[in-house]
Amino acid sequence: MSAVFVLVSALVVGLLGTAGTAQAAAPAYVALGDSYSSGNGAGSYISSSGDCHRSNNAYPARWAAANSPSSFAFVACSGAVTTDVINNQLGSLNSSTTLVSITIGGNDAGFADAMTTCVTGSDSTCLNRLSTARTYINNTLPGRLDAVYRAVRSRAPNARVVVLGYPHMYIEPAPWYCVGLSNTKRAAINDTSDALNSVIAARAAAHGFRFGDVRPTFDGHELCSGDDYLHDVRVPVWESYHPTSLGHANGYLPALNAND
Repeated sequence: MSAVFVLVSALVVGLLGTAGTAQAAAPAYVALGDSYSSGNGAGSYISSSGDCHRSNNAYPARWAAANSPSSFAFVACSGAVTTDVINNQLGSLNSSTTLVSITIGGNDAGFADAMTTCVTGSDSTCLNRLSTARTYINNTLPGRLDAVYRAVRSRAPNARVVVLGYPHMYIEPAPWYCVGLSNTKRAAINDTSDALNSVIAARAAAHGFRFGDVRPTFDGHELCSGDDYLHDVRVPVWESYHPTSLGHANGYLPALNAND
């Protein structure tokens, strides 16, 4: 065996070994955010998560089960606003974190209250409440998102950060059997969701983060579609207007996978 052959063989083995090591490096994943990340509405709740309503069916848990990260911190919590993320959810981030996902902003904008107003009130009451939400989304929310995104980047300087948005709530045009809310209300709710997503996407891009738009993956599966990925009004009431287990599996998870 020639010396040249031995040398080449050693180089090939060394390169393959290096590639294998790189391939085997598992991500360190931290899932931040509100109820749309915790899995509120997806069932199979983790008892230790209490009122945060973290679910084994939520997209972060599904991603972790499929990808076997080296570490997984699931700290998203139902009801969280931007200041909750900053004050309570960043402890697991560090320079070794390689992937962060987050949904945040909907509670800051008062979306739950707006939905309640629209379900119980008149068209004009609903439109006025949504107008207030859009004013907040356009004028106040950008600064609050910037504060969250700066804090995340400061704690996890090497991570890929995927900011996920929110789906349309109702299919348009609504079929004849869709009752409860007027078409005026449904259209205004979806328009407000678009405004929220637009601001979130813009601020995420400004910080070099990826935006995972879930509206395409929920398209055709909104409320009144007949194949809903979202809960309508239900008991327990806190699950209302949140993604189902299928919404996480077929709506949110693909959006994360496209950007992780």
